[in-house]
Amino acid sequence: MFTAFQLLDKINTHVSELQFTRSPKGLYAPVEYVLSLGGKRIRPVLMLMGYNLYKEDVSRIYGPATGIEVYHNYTLLHDDLMDRADVRRGKATVHKVWDDNTAILSGDAMLVLAYQYMADCPSEYLKQVMDIFSLTALEICEGQQMDMEFERRSDVREEEYIEMIRLKTAVLLAAGLKIGAILGGASSEDAEKLYDFGVQIGIAFQLQDDLLDVYGDSAVFGKKIGGDILCNKKTYMLIKALERADKAQLSELNDWLAAESFSPEEKIAAVTALYNQIGIKAICENKMREYYTRAMESLEAVSVAEEKKKELKSLMKHLMYREM
Repeated sequence: MFTAFQLLDKINTHVSELQFTRSPKGLYAPVEYVLSLGGKRIRPVLMLMGYNLYKEDVSRIYGPATGIEVYHNYTLLHDDLMDRADVRRGKATVHKVWDDNTAILSGDAMLVLAYQYMADCPSEYLKQVMDIFSLTALEICEGQQMDMEFERRSDVREEEYIEMIRLKTAVLLAAGLKIGAILGGASSEDAEKLYDFGVQIGIAFQLQDDLLDVYGDSAVFGKKIGGDILCNKKTYMLIKALERADKAQLSELNDWLAAESFSPEEKIAAVTALYNQIGIKAICENKMREYYTRAMESLEAVSVAEEKKKELKSLMKHLMYREM
């Protein structure tokens, strides 16, 4: 069994050695640029870990692992364009370095490349793998659309939000684990349990991001705290605050949500103070723990030796308690 960090080194090396030799260069240079920015590579690492539960030679699935990473970075490239974001991982985004049209077209090329890499698997698994990947890609689009629609709504419910983050964030983690397990020869029951594990842990991770945006250490979290508050993003934190606030708290919160001119520091401080009064931090932490517990129950049900699950459990624990 490899550790998560050994697998990260392996996939980082593989991705760094990718060469895009087709022309025109202007289409592929942004692809190389995006992939050079790095990141946690959690999705390909999880795919390799899912495979490694059953087989040792992880190099045999570098193609699909690369595919899921290229796909993830394609979604980030288009997200940055849609959000008009200037920076990603400390570097200028593609539409800032080049232009909007290049970002759209290079992103489209990344999607095609992702499918090509994903298809680099044994023929007996090809349809099953591509069916999972295609459904996941469609679900991520559905989640993104829901997130966009939430921006225009003031009545988003908790269950809608959980479904949105399941689609937008969790299903790609789950698909990586399931595809890795299938390619490793796992039973259909094990593959499904690993998928369930990925969904539950993915939801927990997104709830954690909501929490860290308000209560994290910006030096450790890697971005400024309070960004979600400033743009009135419909996070779990805000949804629960609107649901649980008393009349006075709700009035003040709605005033901040409606404000068009304000001091950013003042708004962050005021909304955070309201969250503190309402007890939102504990509510979010409890919900995180609920999904984390469900994830671990799904992992326990996977029929491989307990020793083989230790590294996956260790990685999840590390990620769940990161930057808190």
